[in-house]
Amino acid sequence: MTDKEVQQFVILDGKKTSREIEVEIAEETRKLVPVVGRPPHLAAILVGEDIASRTYVKSKFKACKRVGFKDTLVTFDASVSQETILGKVAVFNNDPGLDGYIVQLPLPDHISVEIVTDHIDPKKDVDGFTPANFGKMGLPDPSLLPATSRGIMELLARYDIDTRGKHCVVVGYSHIVGSPVSILLAGPGKATVTVCHIYTKDLAFHTRQADILVVAVGKPNLITCDMVKDGVVIVDVGINRIPDSSAKRGYVIKGDVDFENVADKCSHITPVPGGVGPMTIASLLLNTLDAYKRAHQF
Repeated sequence: MTDKEVQQFVILDGKKTSREIEVEIAEETRKLVPVVGRPPHLAAILVGEDIASRTYVKSKFKACKRVGFKDTLVTFDASVSQETILGKVAVFNNDPGLDGYIVQLPLPDHISVEIVTDHIDPKKDVDGFTPANFGKMGLPDPSLLPATSRGIMELLARYDIDTRGKHCVVVGYSHIVGSPVSILLAGPGKATVTVCHIYTKDLAFHTRQADILVVAVGKPNLITCDMVKDGVVIVDVGINRIPDSSAKRGYVIKGDVDFENVADKCSHITPVPGGVGPMTIASLLLNTLDAYKRAHQF
């Protein structure tokens, strides 16, 4: 597609939509603070010096300030013991002035993500990763949903994309995105869902059947134009740093979908960046607000 060609597809603008959600959250927060006596409070535990993690946490806390939340960041060196992290988790669990918190991933190899996650109080698990919250996703009254998957469902809903009866193909089955979004699409979304992963044979056969295609693998340009049908809705969750000496930062961000060559076949598609990423942060704020309201019986 060239700049001169008429754009037929609709961009699922996560940045714009997330700011609209922030306005809604800020308004509700302003109404609740005088009643509760304090704003919602989100905390994060950050381990090590991973640049992407630090950037992501910084973006989350900027969003907190925009909506009137209190935020707290606790940092540790990469050499920190698992026992120390679990100790801080216990402190957060028992802090009545804290509504939700995250333990930013990835963690160093000597710290078990599963063990740390198991120790997080589900009522404060605003990432939605604890077994208790994960297991309630398909129920009529779920708890705190995984943030990225909630963001995807929110983005589809706000663009009036009806998932009921649609064939949704999810490429990738991680517990962070692929698995939870497939549950939400099949359960609340009432879609027919096919899940593909590294062992799937003839991936293109499955992706060409998709009315809605969600790709969360971490492999740039995995999905090419011959792998999708006309009119497909594509949600690209991939974030891949591609070295580029001509770029200011020395790299460019690409998704898992070959956007330039695939977009013209779509009815709707998310950009990378600016699609799912901002919606994940917005959903983290929504989860924090939900936890705050439940703690104070709203």
